[in-house]
Amino acid sequence: MLTNTLNTNEVKDSAGAEVEFTRLSIADRSTVFAKISESPATPHRLAISHQESGAGLGKRRRSVVRVDKTVVSSVDSVTPVVVSAYIVLDTPVGALTVATEPTHVLAELMSFVASLGASTTILYDGTGNGAQVLLTGGL
Repeated sequence: MLTNTLNTNEVKDSAGAEVEFTRLSIADRSTVFAKISESPATPHRLAISHQESGAGLGKRRRSVVRVDKTVVSSVDSVTPVVVSAYIVLDTPVGALTVATEPTHVLAELMSFVASLGASTTILYDGTGNGAQVLLTGGL
């Protein structure tokens, strides 16, 4: 289980600077964190949730890690808008005894989004190959 305060570089912004969060709520299969010292008018949330469905070999778990950030529009300087990013891991937990393959696909996704091929450096600034296609709508 995560600690109630994420304040030791668990979350970083695009400049690689720490962003601190504190737990707002926790339920059976979900939790929500709020950015410490956020403005009430512009909430910044990190949410984690899990949902299981099916039974036996067909049992699956859908896990989501999501960040939602409310900002003021740069077009009219009045309208609040929400920017969201999330990762979904859909795992056939009923048909697997170890997490090897889910770990592989998660690693492949993270490396595609946060690196440039042969590089082993994690890029937080959105310049990774996968980050670029997400940010620009490219293919």
